[in-house]
Amino acid sequence: MLRGYYNAAQGMIVKQRQLDAIGNNIANINTAGYRKDEIVTNTFLDELILVNGRRETSGHLLQTYADISKTNLEQSNFTYTESNFDMAIYGNVYFNIRGQDGTVYQTRNGQFELDGDGYLILGKAGRVQGRNGDIRLNTGDFEVNNAGDIIVNGEIVDRLLLTYIPPDADVDKFGNNLMQYGGNEQLPDGEYYDIIQGAWEHSNVDGNKEVTQMMEAHRLYQANSQILKQLDQINTKAQEIASVS
Repeated sequence: MLRGYYNAAQGMIVKQRQLDAIGNNIANINTAGYRKDEIVTNTFLDELILVNGRRETSGHLLQTYADISKTNLEQSNFTYTESNFDMAIYGNVYFNIRGQDGTVYQTRNGQFELDGDGYLILGKAGRVQGRNGDIRLNTGDFEVNNAGDIIVNGEIVDRLLLTYIPPDADVDKFGNNLMQYGGNEQLPDGEYYDIIQGAWEHSNVDGNKEVTQMMEAHRLYQANSQILKQLDQINTKAQEIASVS
């Protein structure tokens, strides 16, 4: 019976984490450049239990557990605009944003603007980074070519600082649709990117798929909850019988 308690309780924990991730994905379905989160689950046959202060295997537990939250870095679709400040990326590179604390983050959100000092910024997230640091334009009349060169009055004044992130990489996510990647790989041979000015990238959240997964996770959460209730009733009945005898 103890095994049943463990399995049902762990199943509820896994499904709750999935529901939380799905809810956050749906909330950000219209956030430019947002990358959805997925809960990766695993199973194991032997669970370590504490016996007399030592970790030993139980030898009979089969459980599913929520291993990690993985960010899905798949490319998404573009919306084309007439704004010089909208930029999208085709390929596995990311814009760099320097936050107010000086920390540099990565993002696929290319809906930029100019602040009062003429710097290219991503809303409240921070300043867009070029190879020369903070990008200062002082004008909305500029071009960005496919390589990321920033051109003002026919002259290249800077180039967007771009970070390559492998599609299967692990990243840390922060507020304002920012992330960080700890690696420093160079763009692999044969792989390329394009900067597209006058476009922005959608989130990679598929609303229909997320709703389907949410319904399934909720169904399994409720099923595990019912199992726990039934086990509790059985346990209570067994105790009553034991007390009578």
